[in-house]
Amino acid sequence: MPPEEPRAESWPEPQRFEKLRELRSLGLDPYGARFTVTQHAEAIAAHCDDLAGEDVRIAGRVRAVRLHGGSAFVDLHDETGRVQVYVRKDGVGTAAFHLVDLLDLGDFLGVEGKVFRTRRGEPSVDAGTLVPLSKALRPPPEKYHGLQDTDLRLRYRYLDLIANADVREALRRRSRIISSLRRTLEDRGYLEVETPVLHTMAGGGYARPFATHHNALDMDLYLRIALELHLKRLLVGGFERVYEIGRVFRNEGIDPRHNPEFTMLECYEAYADREVMMDVTEELVRRSALTVLGTTRFTFRGEEIDAGPAWRRVTFAELVRERGGPDIDRLQGEEDWRQAAKEAGIDPAQPIAKIMDDVFEHYAQPSLRQPTFVLDHPALMSPLAKQAPDPRYALRFEAFVAGMELGNAYSEQNDPLAQRFAFESQVRQRQLGDEEAHGLDEDFLFALEHGMPPAGGLGVGVDRLCMMLLDAPSLREVILFPLQRPKTQKEG
Repeated sequence: MPPEEPRAESWPEPQRFEKLRELRSLGLDPYGARFTVTQHAEAIAAHCDDLAGEDVRIAGRVRAVRLHGGSAFVDLHDETGRVQVYVRKDGVGTAAFHLVDLLDLGDFLGVEGKVFRTRRGEPSVDAGTLVPLSKALRPPPEKYHGLQDTDLRLRYRYLDLIANADVREALRRRSRIISSLRRTLEDRGYLEVETPVLHTMAGGGYARPFATHHNALDMDLYLRIALELHLKRLLVGGFERVYEIGRVFRNEGIDPRHNPEFTMLECYEAYADREVMMDVTEELVRRSALTVLGTTRFTFRGEEIDAGPAWRRVTFAELVRERGGPDIDRLQGEEDWRQAAKEAGIDPAQPIAKIMDDVFEHYAQPSLRQPTFVLDHPALMSPLAKQAPDPRYALRFEAFVAGMELGNAYSEQNDPLAQRFAFESQVRQRQLGDEEAHGLDEDFLFALEHGMPPAGGLGVGVDRLCMMLLDAPSLREVILFPLQRPKTQKEG
């Protein structure tokens, strides 16, 4: 028995509701079951003459219906494109032909028939049988042409995908980029792994976590802000090259470069260092570009980017100085940094690591247009990296393209005593009000005390890479379901 239905007149589209009822009165299931598809629109368009006269089974969404007396043309769209269906009353019978009158835009329909080409040369299917598969009770967005409002598009992504073929294509290309990332790493001998999403301590990055509670164990947990610390535990355990592409969660704002839930690639290689990770970064980006664009040259926000040549390498201090900022090598301590922040119009009361980051972003980051590796960040910003020969700095790099950070990498700290000292320094920063500073992760330190080989590690923002290669205006355009504030009842 179907569920009790509302009155047709109370429905936003009462005529669709009446057609639903009529389908049922004819003994047909408006929400059909399995339908085996043997051909898709793209293949019929490409091989119409080879398929001519063959029986096929196709299915898709109704995008147009054109009645011509005793015949009709129905446009069906499947995942690959559009195919035209020709329905003749004398071909399917009067009762079956009546189904055309019961079709609405947005319905799903299965068709059995023969492939042919119309007199105008249109690849088509001459229907022998029509099978209702799903009755749409609401119309498609402005007849597939008008869903332009960004908030509506992202809130109702399924309608966006119906209406905008370019959005569907961009998200397909995102999938190809991720496949390319996997192939590149696997070609280099990396093993893909999966690590926990729920952590007892949030670590591996500067961010505020999302907190939750596990009832059975009566313990607080955090959604991971990075993949790093569990992957490095695997190096302790004997794996030498591991990677993960996974979702991470940071309790932060939303803007064109940030979403609270995003996809990160992290990889770790034993006996390597940041120099190796620079090579890995270049190869990941180049092969991704070649996969979806066929070239390492592309346009992002109207700017020509070339990821082909060797990327520029420049130190953090050199770049800030080059762009008119303070001589970081001469800054003696926190008070000097706070004075530098004040001169740049940056809040000097912030945590010191945030000031360092903001000073760099103010003076240097906007100038990094072509692919660039920025080296040797202040050690206080890099608690999981080895120190450089000058202990004020870390053996770290960030990769920038078009003024946007794309990746972050270290020569990983594997000295458990040095790591403990760095964590304790972070705890002090946390006590001074830096909510994003690391806690003291005793379990990770316990792992390091059993010995971790020297290693290089890399994190790449997958959504940012996709945004850049696909020339998207915002991160949210390349995420299938970006976070949106729920629509209130008052908004309708």
